[in-house]
Amino acid sequence: MNDPTSLRERNLDRLDGGSFDVLIVGGGINGAVAAAVLSGRGARVALIDRGDFAAFTSQASSNLVWGGFKYLENYELLLVRKLCMSRNRLIRAYPDNIKVVGFYAALDESGPYAPWFAGLGAAAYWAIGGFKTPRPRVLSAEHIEAEEPVVNTDEVRGGIEYFDAYLKDNDARFVFSFIRSAMDVGAAAANYLELTSATRVDGRWEAQLEDRDGERSLSLNADIIINAAGPFVDGLNRSWGTTTDHRIVYSKGIHLVVPRITDNERVLAFYDDTERLFYVIPMGRRSVIGTTDTRVDTAYSEVTDEDRAFLLAQINDRLDLDSPLTPSDVIAERCGVRPLVVKSSGSSQKDVDWTKLSRKHEIEVDPDQSVVTVFGGKLTDCLNVGEEIAEAVSDLGLALEPDTGTWFGEPAKATRDAFFRRARLMKLDSLRVKPDIEPLSERLWRRYGRRAFDMLDAIEADVSMGQDILENADYLRVELYVAARTEMITNLEDFLRRRSKIDLVVPDSEIRSSDGLREVAEILFGDRAEEKLNEYFAIPALS
Repeated sequence: MNDPTSLRERNLDRLDGGSFDVLIVGGGINGAVAAAVLSGRGARVALIDRGDFAAFTSQASSNLVWGGFKYLENYELLLVRKLCMSRNRLIRAYPDNIKVVGFYAALDESGPYAPWFAGLGAAAYWAIGGFKTPRPRVLSAEHIEAEEPVVNTDEVRGGIEYFDAYLKDNDARFVFSFIRSAMDVGAAAANYLELTSATRVDGRWEAQLEDRDGERSLSLNADIIINAAGPFVDGLNRSWGTTTDHRIVYSKGIHLVVPRITDNERVLAFYDDTERLFYVIPMGRRSVIGTTDTRVDTAYSEVTDEDRAFLLAQINDRLDLDSPLTPSDVIAERCGVRPLVVKSSGSSQKDVDWTKLSRKHEIEVDPDQSVVTVFGGKLTDCLNVGEEIAEAVSDLGLALEPDTGTWFGEPAKATRDAFFRRARLMKLDSLRVKPDIEPLSERLWRRYGRRAFDMLDAIEADVSMGQDILENADYLRVELYVAARTEMITNLEDFLRRRSKIDLVVPDSEIRSSDGLREVAEILFGDRAEEKLNEYFAIPALS
């Protein structure tokens, strides 16, 4: 019998009463790369999150892997160089997951830059990035009209196309891949496990934890704590008396997922009425419009009617659609805060001009308490963050194995070739013919890497394992069994929103009425399927 809770329960057992080199608090991108690099270099690592992994800021990104073209406006050349180098590394390390994509920017008469000047910036950006992407282009209005007829060119004076990259799947799944790799080499990790207290005793941290999916209390001890709590780092530091030179301010961003706007696999870029960039980003058979940039005073945020109306008005003004987009066209919404870094001293949060703050990160070390705090950051910078965290814990006296660079990246080409050869021999891609989506073999390899070999075994043994389980979701029955066994899914939202992107591309009404939803719950949760279905249906649907 498939036991969907066994992986999490085993990890809870390892955490309870355990002794670790490092306790990482926060399972977003910063905590995930910290766990991957430290466990990959021989440290005894514990990772916890009071919610699901990547369930806060890390599930609300634009899915873009980019060097920060807009940071050139503030002449942050060194930051742009660093981000571009990290982008290039990620493209090399994840060739099936991270794809180069064109950013196609239409510049209208009221925009801040003329096309020729933006073209100079694009050329500089290409050079700063080491010429590792295709050559940028300056576009005339006629070019844009011919290549992207969906763009309204009535007031467009020209544009540019430059290149960055984006994630084929969703950001939260990419985060989880680091956590999964950390567990594969010995890390103990658990979601829905809250830190209730941490006390320094005889030079070590004693932590008390509460399982939020059960009634279990746990404890562990560790030499070092890494505070990777994203928007909550300041409050966590205050709880154990750590003072820092930096702090976090919040900027809210939203995205709206709508039916596919352009057939071209590129990002459309525009300046809104406040002269801030926003995008139309490809997501399979959907498009993602965003993001906005609004200062807020709390880490908790939601899409308001005003947010939605603003973004729809901006995109409708800049596209030539048969009929304007309305709230009824919105399939899903993303909303999150960017934790932006400022100095602790000086201006209050309300005085900070957050629109000029970049997504840089800062890492601070408190040697007296053995606390490492990670402020800010973004997905593109994740490898740099991981390496700097490893350096920080080394400075605190933790001996690590040499960095061989094997803690990140996809499997070797020879392994990939072996998978695709076997997939061809069993004619995997002929199981389902849907010309508008990618072949099954490519999708399974991208999502699961080496674990995809076991899926081929299962499909060969039982052809029903190669069938879709939810209408329009592009998710096979075998994927559910693998997810139940290896991905620590605790409720349906974990699966629908974060381990997959089903909740982002399939309307709520279709998911809730799907004949396959009950089977999904039974595979994932076994005897708790009815309980988890009731929890899911209690969440208000997006109307």
